[in-house]
Formats: sequence, structure tokens, C-alpha cells
Amino acid sequence: MAIKDLPTDECLLPGSAACPGCPATIALRLVLKALGRNTIIVIPACCTAVIESLYPYTSFDVPVMNIAFEAAAAGASGVEAALRQQGKKDTTVLAWAGDGGTYDIGIQALSGAIERQTNFIYICYNNQIYSNTGIQRSGATPYAAWTTTTVGGKTEFRKEMGEIIQAHHPPYAAQACISYPEDLYNKVKKAKGIRGPKYIEILAPCPPGWRFGMEKTVEMGALAVETGAWALYEYENEIMTFNGKSKLLLEQKIERKPIEEWIRYQGRFSHLFKPTKDVKRIKALDDHTEEVWKRYRACYL
Repeated sequence: MAIKDLPTDECLLPGSAACPGCPATIALRLVLKALGRNTIIVIPACCTAVIESLYPYTSFDVPVMNIAFEAAAAGASGVEAALRQQGKKDTTVLAWAGDGGTYDIGIQALSGAIERQTNFIYICYNNQIYSNTGIQRSGATPYAAWTTTTVGGKTEFRKEMGEIIQAHHPPYAAQACISYPEDLYNKVKKAKGIRGPKYIEILAPCPPGWRFGMEKTVEMGALAVETGAWALYEYENEIMTFNGKSKLLLEQKIERKPIEEWIRYQGRFSHLFKPTKDVKRIKALDDHTEEVWKRYRACYL
């Protein structure tokens, strides 16, 4: 699927309350192109709950249910059950949550929904922080990153949510990034055609939260993939496959760029470079990234 061949119908309308350069709106626009209008979205507390605009107006041209922070998967389970009871089999139920509502606050509802084999798509748009509530650290925040609750840099490495999801053995799970729209579109399209619980996580570089210029959103996502800080993959029927540049990194057909080439452009890591370069913590982040890829190669090559 080339960008020029994407559906022209728009379910994400002008006039939203998104920040300039917002990755969540880039992602949701592509997702809705893949799913079509016969979709119901369940949204917990997150940036998107604000982006959709204030009642009685909306910039989303599909039905939306807003629900409590911890309850995206539970709410989506209820919507799916109601549709099933009515005999409506063609409507897609989409839970759309941030990393705070997925990695942390909503993980119990998500785990339960997958265990029950709920027929829905759960998408986490991961900006690696609680961006909507003031840029606090989440389980997805990288090591050494500044947030308002880790002013000296986070001391823990991020949670591997993809591996947690795979431990539930869903029929389909994937990681994508807003910088690779065709890849994202194809993964969502594939998920739509599979019954049961589907999980897709989208890396969503956040200009105000990561502290970079709004014109660099796509570049930050691409650098995350090229440095190995984020992997593009699919997990389908117990088989793991890597996509695009991540496949080339896995097979060592291209070299992984140093993690410094990704973090140096983000203000949330600026304390690692001034007043003097923090070689130890930069190396720790790069070494951790390399260990993740060694694990990938040991498991999937």
C-alpha cells in the first residue's frame, strides 16, 4: 500500500485540539483509513480525549465512548459484547489508549480482555510519558529521560510491553511507528481481518513531551527505528517477523546507529550533554538497546 493509494475518506476532521506536530493524530488518521467508518472507538483519559474537542463538538467522524483511565479494554469488551448480542458482526471495536493507560493504569483490564479472547483491536499510541497530565514518567519512559517526576533522568529501563502481550498468546500483535505510514496501515488492515484480541503499539514521538521542534516528529520516529530504540515487528499465530529496517537490523544487514543520534535532538535528554557529556549513562542506554537486539536475534533468527 503506497501513500498515494490510501483511502481518501477522512474520519479525522479538521478543528481538533491537537498540538502542532501531534503524532497521535497522524496515527489515528491512518488507523481510521484502514478500519473505515464502521468503527466504534473507546478512549480512556489521555491526549486523545482532549484532541477530539469539547462537547458538543467533535473532530472524530465515528462513534466514540470516553471512559475512565483504567477501563479502555473493559469498556471495549462491553461494546463488543453488546454488538455481538445484537448480531452486528461487521463493526470494529477499537480501544485507543496512551502508554500510561496501557503499560500502567490499564494493564489489568487489557490482560483480562485478551484472556477472555475479546474480539477487538487494542492500540496503544506510545509517547513514552503521561503527556496529557503534565509529562510524568510512565512504564514506557526510557532510561535517563527527563520528565516532571524524573527531573534528573529516569533511573529504570522501560517495560517491554510487547513481550508481556505475547505472553498472552493473542492471534495478532504488532509494533509500528508513525514515521512508516504504509507499514502501520497494513498492520491495522491485517488486524481488522483477524478474529479475537489484536494488539498494536505505535511509537508516537511527542514534540512538547520529548522537547523537540514540531517539524521533527516524523524524523524522531525514524531515528528511533534506525538506532534500534524501537522495533517494527508482527507476532501472528506464535510466529514473530520483523519489518522494514528492523528486519535488516535483526539480520545485521545494516548497522544500528548509536543511540546518541536519537537522543541528542530531544530536550528530555539534554542533561546528558551539558554542561558535560554523561558518557556513562549514554553508554548504559546504548548497551541496553544492544542487549535487546541480542535477545531478538537469539530468539528469532
